[in-house]
Amino acid sequence: MESLKYVGLDVHRDTISVVVLEESGKMVMQTILATHAAALLDFVGGLRGSVHITFEEGTHSAWLHDLLVRRVARVVVCDPRQNALLKAGNKSDRIDARKLAELLRAELLSPVYHGETSTVTLKHLCRSYAALTEDTTRVMGRLKALYRSQAIRSAGKKPFGRRHRDEWLAQLTQAGMHRRAERLYEELDALQSLRRAARRELIVESHKHDAVKLLCTVPFLGPIRAAVLLGRVQTPHRFRTKRPFWAYCGLALETRSSADYHFKEGQLVRAKKPVFIRGLNVNHNHDLKNLFKSAATTASAMPGPFHSFYQTLLAKGMQPAMARLTLARKIAAIALCVWKKGEPFDAEYLKPQAA
Repeated sequence: MESLKYVGLDVHRDTISVVVLEESGKMVMQTILATHAAALLDFVGGLRGSVHITFEEGTHSAWLHDLLVRRVARVVVCDPRQNALLKAGNKSDRIDARKLAELLRAELLSPVYHGETSTVTLKHLCRSYAALTEDTTRVMGRLKALYRSQAIRSAGKKPFGRRHRDEWLAQLTQAGMHRRAERLYEELDALQSLRRAARRELIVESHKHDAVKLLCTVPFLGPIRAAVLLGRVQTPHRFRTKRPFWAYCGLALETRSSADYHFKEGQLVRAKKPVFIRGLNVNHNHDLKNLFKSAATTASAMPGPFHSFYQTLLAKGMQPAMARLTLARKIAAIALCVWKKGEPFDAEYLKPQAA
């Protein structure tokens, strides 16, 4: 009978702490390896039986997953935010590796998806574009804060344009502040140029995937949003239904309830009391949440099938904010449905039970 071994890796820049458990839970080995492919492969090659390995999502996780996935029975890249048991008691590299192996053995880990390889290039281009967008927004915020500090009104996009830039700079009479604003404008120009180049690369790469063409048939999912969706999700078959997809996008409702059952005349019955809604789930992909919420905001203000859906929700007495959230969930469900079926958007998906 083939033996099972559970391996926990606590990964750092220079070293990896390793603990190996048997199926019974007995520790059979602990060691420290250099963070190099050759050292890790030599160690894994010396293990006998069915080897299951786990380590936390982090800087090295993608490299480690690709290195080990074809050489062991199972690789679990786990979500460190879900590993509450690692925070209890003493902490060290050896202890963390032991706890990871024990959690893997007990099937108590929340895995992070690392399966699709055909969209790796698109995923990295998507991250590059998102980082440049965030940096551009940050510099714009610093410029506006600089003007506000001198009681200069700077609403809208006028302070960022090249045409009237000298007029805005002239309002900063202090020499150091004037020079600081000039440096921020130079940084903004460089970032905007890089962002436009990253946007072009992202669109060109996305055209190599047929899924982008399908996603673009959904109203208000343009080339950029479709490319970001594909780069972040990679494959729709990660999600069995729309509900786990909503949770991944930060659109799932978190509820709380207690004492759900009681006895009535000797029979066990469910208590009739409202479920407390605590808001949207916190652990999610922020890019996808922004994507669907921005698409819903645009769709709610412009004519089209989604606008009619939004108006119907308002007519039922729903608050505008909740109606936009419901619309965002609907757009996410339709995008997942279109992607899975491989069929273009159909207005029939807007029916209550269609998507």
